[in-house]
Amino acid sequence: MAFDRNHRTASGAVILTEGTVWKRMLAFAFPIFLGQLFQQLYHTADTMIVGRSLGKTALAAVGSTGSLTFLIVGFFMGMGVGAGVVTSRYFGAKDVENLQKSIHTTVALGLAASVMLTAVGVIFAPVFLRWMQQPDDTIRLATAYLRVIFAGGTFMVMYNIFSGILQAVGDSRHPLYYLITSSVINVVLDYLFVAVMGGGVEMAALATIMSQFISASLSCFRLMKKSPPEYTLSIKKLRVDVPTLRLILKMGVPTGIQNSINSLANVIVQSNINVFGSTVMAGCSAFASLEGFAFLPIGSISVTLATFVSQNIGAKNYDRVKEGARLGVIAGPVLSEAIGLTMAFFMPALIALFDSDPGVIAAGVARGRICAPLFLFCAYTHCVSGVLRGAGKSAFPMYVILGCWCALRVAYIVVIVQFVNDVTAVHWAFPLTWFISAVIMLWLYLKTDWMHGYPKKTTA
Repeated sequence: MAFDRNHRTASGAVILTEGTVWKRMLAFAFPIFLGQLFQQLYHTADTMIVGRSLGKTALAAVGSTGSLTFLIVGFFMGMGVGAGVVTSRYFGAKDVENLQKSIHTTVALGLAASVMLTAVGVIFAPVFLRWMQQPDDTIRLATAYLRVIFAGGTFMVMYNIFSGILQAVGDSRHPLYYLITSSVINVVLDYLFVAVMGGGVEMAALATIMSQFISASLSCFRLMKKSPPEYTLSIKKLRVDVPTLRLILKMGVPTGIQNSINSLANVIVQSNINVFGSTVMAGCSAFASLEGFAFLPIGSISVTLATFVSQNIGAKNYDRVKEGARLGVIAGPVLSEAIGLTMAFFMPALIALFDSDPGVIAAGVARGRICAPLFLFCAYTHCVSGVLRGAGKSAFPMYVILGCWCALRVAYIVVIVQFVNDVTAVHWAFPLTWFISAVIMLWLYLKTDWMHGYPKKTTA
């Protein structure tokens, strides 16, 4: 591979196995952060355009589908994370043969998964919404929105697969460019379809899948036509290599299960929010859109940590692994907390951007001022999870998050709603379980040899 004086490959990928650790991590993480920022901006624009143009019922319908969408999509995204870890390891070790096998097996798996996602989502959308106790005034709109979103499930899955491969080999810039392009297109189409042409929630969903088609196509073209031969994607080579598939499943299934079951817990939380009516649902939906901004550092640093740790373990740079991990698990929570405190201060004005209804604003502020000041615990859990996944220990974060964010969160909800008929009690399910998971992750990070999977030896 050819490198320039900035320690990038000829294709623009950042080399994470050499150079100053914080500079390399920042160079890799910043494009991911910007990409997620634009992605969040266009999701927020979706919500704002729907809320302003179609009213609070449509806002509640669209916003309440987020946890259900991720319940189904999250498993396949987790598989993509596992595939990225495998690809990063081979890239760091300069094992071109297995790198090619991992890329083509991942894409073949993604294509099969996207067909399954589309079928399940389109057919069972109304059933899932009924399970969530979706109110009668929103279920028709929510069903229409979900069915269009899942009809374009292939584009959603394959963009994540293609961008995950590019990021695994150190190229976080081109996924950023493609995401910016699709985000701008999505906002323009949303405004055109909904605000100008007077379309409903189905047209907002159509704008989303059209933009995802563009980002997936650009990423695919990059891998097929513009990448070095070491990781060029070829249609002729698309097949499942069974040993590689086993390794991807070993890394990815725990994360996929974690994502899906965690989303199931959030669906249960959303179900308990839904019983308080569309006004509360709309306020919580508005805050959920804002919450995504605070989680941007978490997402970008977690992906960076997984890639950095995996590449450097592949290259056997163990001291470098520890240095990068330490930097990431400090930076992520600090950045998220700063954003969370700022959001809490300006919460009423921020919620009002989505809907000026006083009830909607009050509902959004109530949730925001409980959750936002405690974002650091969620961030710490995600950052340590990124380290552990990069080290190939994806089962560790799965057990912690399933136990805390799923079982404990659901148990809390089941008990608390029997005694307190107040949505505020439901909101506390998030920060309480974030805190417990962060404490456990701190122990795993400090007291286990996560690079090898064995407990540290202690002396008397």
